[in-house]
Amino acid sequence: MAAKKKAARKAKSAAKARKTARLWLMFPPKLITKPVVWELSKKFPVITNVRQASVTDEIGLVCLELDGLTADVKKAITWLGRKGVSVEPVEINVIES
Repeated sequence: MAAKKKAARKAKSAAKARKTARLWLMFPPKLITKPVVWELSKKFPVITNVRQASVTDEIGLVCLELDGLTADVKKAITWLGRKGVSVEPVEINVIES
């Protein structure tokens, strides 16, 4: 019985695990003028933090941090892709000397 309770607690805490995802978002021309990041923050219980952005008439490039429960962050990323936004993780290259 104790093993079942322990497993249930572990599953519950895993479900509540937090995640911060650092992402590059590439917006096609049709989405550049749309409030996609605002809509994302209203649809999902995640904290958005724009780290960097560059927008032209042809493309929008945004470095965005998403913070929240792991499941919510994953759902938000999936939603962005379905909206037509290209989503890639930020890769940090560190050169050690």
